[in-house]
Amino acid sequence: MTSQTPATITDRRRVLVAKPRGYCAGVDRAVEAVERALAQYGAPIYVRKQIVHNTFVVKTLEERGAIFVDETEEVPEGAIVVFSAHGVSPAVHQEAAQRSLKTIDATCPLVTKVHNEAKRFAAQDYDILLIGHEGHEEVEGTAGEAPDHVRLVDGLEGVETVEVRDPSKVVWLSQTTLSVDETTETVTRLKNRFPDLIDPPSDDICYATSNRQTAVKEIAAEAQLVIVVGSSNSSNSKRLVEVALDYGADASYLVDDATFVDPAWLDGVTTVGVTSGASVPEILVEGVLAKLAAHGFGDVEEVESVTEKMRFALPHELRKDLRA
Repeated sequence: MTSQTPATITDRRRVLVAKPRGYCAGVDRAVEAVERALAQYGAPIYVRKQIVHNTFVVKTLEERGAIFVDETEEVPEGAIVVFSAHGVSPAVHQEAAQRSLKTIDATCPLVTKVHNEAKRFAAQDYDILLIGHEGHEEVEGTAGEAPDHVRLVDGLEGVETVEVRDPSKVVWLSQTTLSVDETTETVTRLKNRFPDLIDPPSDDICYATSNRQTAVKEIAAEAQLVIVVGSSNSSNSKRLVEVALDYGADASYLVDDATFVDPAWLDGVTTVGVTSGASVPEILVEGVLAKLAAHGFGDVEEVESVTEKMRFALPHELRKDLRA
């Protein structure tokens, strides 16, 4: 695979692979936390919710001895439980303490930043307009930090219906995995309703979500078809499909792996774009590229839009025991 700027579209069949793609620093940290916990303490290690939203990753960790549960009450008293990258509310921490669970908090540090912002603005008695998807684990965790102050705004549709106590004292925060463009439009509309709306100290949409959307915009401008590797419950992966369609691709599909790629999609196509969500291991992308090559798309160009160097340390609870 070569790194170069995509050439002018010709009749040759080619694949443009977006870079950056795949694992972000928060996902890498969370998955490694489970792997290192299994090595340090032995199986089973319990994980509340999916550690990251990817079917392959969850299955692989299950095969190594991780047990995924929906709630802490399903974890035997005194056992080890890892909290997922999406974060949990204070109530979940309290439940774990009541059950004498040893917790390893693999919450992405960028999600923790949003939690801290919610606590700080709630302490100042602001109403917090949280832009995000109802029912998403990250939204539930953030809202749980300040349940009396958070008002969910689920996309553009939620702008007109959200109510606040004092329009002069409102701030917006967001889920970290949203569409950058749609969130910008949502904030613009919120400010039309609430002119005194305050911005968070820094953008809540994480660097990896933003970078992957920037990268897919570049390849979508030249590709008739964009294949996004990611699971259906991955918010950032689904956003990549939407962005690809908005920025020039005739078609875009979300696939868990190569087995979901339909060869009929390739009819009449000369350029295919490929990218992957932030919770997707590279082996799944390699599988898709192999399938495309088998159908005549063996000319692969990697298109780098942004260079990423972010790394996060392992959760402190785990680091402490690894040092012992």
